[in-house]
Amino acid sequence: MTPTDVEAVYDALAAQIDSVGPEKSELFLIKLALLLSHEFGDANRVIKLIYDAKRNLDAANYR
Repeated sequence: MTPTDVEAVYDALAAQIDSVGPEKSELFLIKLALLLSHEFGDANRVIKLIYDAKRNLDAANYR
């Protein structure tokens, strides 16, 4: 993805998190993660990315 694509994804994600509200944002993110995991089709890679996401919570870079 290009940086512009990443920004578009970020903007869409942020808008939907805002629209579901704080009481449902965690459920929304879990549902999204499972839908994307299914599309990705590689459980081992998805699990690695889950751990990567936790490790990089304070990083400015999305990777």
